[in-house]
Amino acid sequence: MSRLDLSRFAAAPPDRARGMRALATAMLAGMAAIFIAATGLVDQHPAWGFVRAFAEAGLVGGIADWFAVTALFRHPLGLPIPHTAIIPRNKDRIGDTLAAFLKDNFLTPSVVARRMQEVDVAGAVGRFLAQPPGEGRLREGASRLLADILEALDEEKLGGMMKSAVVQRMRAVDVAPLLGQTLEAAMTEERHVPLVDAIVTWAGRTLDANEDLIRDMVHQRAGWILKLAGLDAKLADAIVDGLRRLTIDMAVDPDHPVRRKAEEGLARLASNLSNDPETMAKVEAWKNEMIENKAVGDWLGGVWEKSRAGLLKSARDPDAALAGKFGEALRQLGETLQTEPRLKRAINQFARRAAGGLVASYGDGIVKLVSETVRNWDARTVSDRLENAVGRDLQYIRINGTLVGGLVGLVIHTIEYLA
Repeated sequence: MSRLDLSRFAAAPPDRARGMRALATAMLAGMAAIFIAATGLVDQHPAWGFVRAFAEAGLVGGIADWFAVTALFRHPLGLPIPHTAIIPRNKDRIGDTLAAFLKDNFLTPSVVARRMQEVDVAGAVGRFLAQPPGEGRLREGASRLLADILEALDEEKLGGMMKSAVVQRMRAVDVAPLLGQTLEAAMTEERHVPLVDAIVTWAGRTLDANEDLIRDMVHQRAGWILKLAGLDAKLADAIVDGLRRLTIDMAVDPDHPVRRKAEEGLARLASNLSNDPETMAKVEAWKNEMIENKAVGDWLGGVWEKSRAGLLKSARDPDAALAGKFGEALRQLGETLQTEPRLKRAINQFARRAAGGLVASYGDGIVKLVSETVRNWDARTVSDRLENAVGRDLQYIRINGTLVGGLVGLVIHTIEYLA
């Protein structure tokens, strides 16, 4: 991306600053006109001497202050007088000094931590959630701004970024140990028993539903001797009855040998998921195959679309978003944040650490950004920006210099006249 040309943002001084500049210049011109007129009339009456003294001193004071104010931003009359155009010549140093000031006084972890000690983040969030702001321009403007931002964002690009972030997090998660620890914890608390019971019940129902299929398979695979003797039907009955008794026994006897074998297999699987490299590699490969599956990508895209639609709906209608169980849950959370000291302390501590961490990680980057931004401005931009900020006060300096100079000249002339 090309470097941002900030010079196009430089604007002419505001109307008030221009008006004050015109007034100061007019007073200077008026002092010059009065001085010329009084010089021609000084011999006609002594009072003109006082007028000339006032105008002469005011003219000198006005010119001196005009020179001082102008020298800050440019060369007076375009003449390269030494030690003028101070701000344009020193803009790089000004940027470095401003950046150092920000770093030393605002962007250090110790300063941020000290200031965050006085901020009750949890209390502020709790009050906001417990008593959301009612209807008003602020709330409507915030909702409209949020909706406009969501609609202005590149939907496809942002969705792709979201999916990429989720996929990266999924790839970073080591699934096998997590599954192994979960299975081991479930078996320790015997939470696997309902699962085994469900599998046994499913096996029994599957057997009943496919009894005819089993009998047909036995009949087809039996030899002609068994069929001739009618033993194929008896063999099928024995197989079906044996399987049925097995499922019933497993269902009623928690200590059935087959159930024990199944539990031993689950325990071995939990151990392999946590410790066996081959098993862990297989699970990782299955995870990667699942992530790369197009259906998973489409599902993640659908999640983003639904989330974006929900955010837009909430932004356009904040009253509806805060109604119902969701709004009640937010209000309860807000009350908890205000009344639970341990939770409040934990959240405030987290906020302080997070702020300090952000400053420690990005403070130097912010300082560098400020310094480089000022360096990239051209000298005219810096001068115009600063003059726009303080130009009105600087013109008051010129006006005061003209008036104070005139009064001093008047006092001096009065003293000389009386002496």
